[in-house]
Amino acid sequence: MTTNAGQFQLTEEQLQIQEMAQRFTADNITPFAGEWDEKSHFPIDVIKQSAELGFGAIYVSEESGGIGLGRLEAALIMEAMAYGCPATSSFISIHNMASWMIDRFGGEGVKEKYLPQLVTMEKLASYCLTEPGSGSDAAGLKTQAVLDGDHYVLNGTKQFISGGGVNDVYVTMVRTGDHKTKGITCLVVDKDTPGVSFGAPEKKLGWNASPTAQLIFEDARVPVANRVGPEGDGFRYAMMGLDGGRLNIGACSLGGAQRCLDEAVAYTKERQQFGQAIADFQNTQFMLADMATDLEAARALLYLAAAKVTDNAPDKSRFSAMAKRLATDNGSKVVNDALQLFGGYGYLKEYPIERFWRDLRVHSILEGTNQVMRMIVGRDLLRQ
Repeated sequence: MTTNAGQFQLTEEQLQIQEMAQRFTADNITPFAGEWDEKSHFPIDVIKQSAELGFGAIYVSEESGGIGLGRLEAALIMEAMAYGCPATSSFISIHNMASWMIDRFGGEGVKEKYLPQLVTMEKLASYCLTEPGSGSDAAGLKTQAVLDGDHYVLNGTKQFISGGGVNDVYVTMVRTGDHKTKGITCLVVDKDTPGVSFGAPEKKLGWNASPTAQLIFEDARVPVANRVGPEGDGFRYAMMGLDGGRLNIGACSLGGAQRCLDEAVAYTKERQQFGQAIADFQNTQFMLADMATDLEAARALLYLAAAKVTDNAPDKSRFSAMAKRLATDNGSKVVNDALQLFGGYGYLKEYPIERFWRDLRVHSILEGTNQVMRMIVGRDLLRQ
């Protein structure tokens, strides 16, 4: 009897990539992630080490030195690393999104200037769209770039920048014209540019293993040669970057939730109450069953959405938004239920659940809130 399940299975190559990322995580991330969180330590050495596996340029083209994989492969890598530390995995995702934007939309000059060092993670990249006054209304950004000879002069502030003050390169959306979306241009800014400064590192609920800070421009001069693509195309590039970024953030929620489900299964088998393992109670089994089901449903949608983004399918943005919404909501619910199954111990920092609970909470906010995801899906449905 032949089976059609194969069509929904990962290929041999995808399984090898997944296993490689799982091994890297088990050796280099999982044993240390609790300490990174506790001490707000940024594991830059481990992040750079991941570049040896090609994880600094997962979907950067092979011509530019990347490993040229698809978005499903990228999601598998992010999911595997988030099993150890969602903050570290997300940080690597953001570097990949910024590097891909340069590779996909930049001219030869800007690509040659930046990609060799980004691919090896000799330099790390941030993605800078959000501002203090423009969050969900991303196109409302006000950071000005005024042309002056062969430079742009930048003034304004970017908010919630992962890697702010630490990373070397900032792929930044700036305003070069009055049109709300078509007046936005993408520039690559070096950390040491005069007029570039950073706010104090933000104190956050989670993601303590990755630094976040404001990026401030005060008459910062950026060469026109650092522009990615033509003037006015920046917002489109930023949105296309987010199609992939949203998949990765969703994948990070899947990885974190899977870890907490595995921990909950192991814990409930060992924990004794009323003379038996709490895993023997039907209530526990039903909770675990729902957690596993919700996780698999989100994973199936996310993998499908990733394939659509790789194929540049016409409905890729809708599916990316649906998958991000479902994976981050379901992921946080699974972690919350795992914490409940651990009882009082789940609330202690001695166990990993509370860290995942804190780290995954931001996934339904960043790279487009889950309300914005619903907006994207709703608009797309009504446009037909």
